[in-house]
Amino acid sequence: MAPKHHPTPLSGGDRKALTKELGRARAMTTILAAQAAEARAKGEALIRQADKLLCESWNERMWADGGPIDPSPMVDQAINGGFASLEIECPRCKTKRDVDLAALRHPPTTFVHDLASRLRCSKCAKAGRRPSATLSQLMSRPRLVDPET
Repeated sequence: MAPKHHPTPLSGGDRKALTKELGRARAMTTILAAQAAEARAKGEALIRQADKLLCESWNERMWADGGPIDPSPMVDQAINGGFASLEIECPRCKTKRDVDLAALRHPPTTFVHDLASRLRCSKCAKAGRRPSATLSQLMSRPRLVDPET
């Protein structure tokens, strides 16, 4: 957008007044922009905290009820809340593994409980079976896997 044109007044007093008002307006835009950035940062921090609390609540309900609980947080809410991985367990071989939510090829608006039917055990796939995974919990960081010796 082009800057607004202010015709220059003919008298000296009016020119000085216009210059002063333009300076005030420019200073005010800087102040308002800083306040907007501060408010946005506070808002993003509150959203991040809300997403974290939602994921913790879902984990507690999963532990208490023992099944995929609907509604669950969305994948992008889990990642924003600091829960970047999902622990799953194969119902057949009881192998647990962590799934990186950011690496999944699903829309970020997919609910976590909807992933249960889409995730499969890779160990059982080699044996020709593909059972659906059981969701355990959202995790803030993946577990360190000890190298097999």
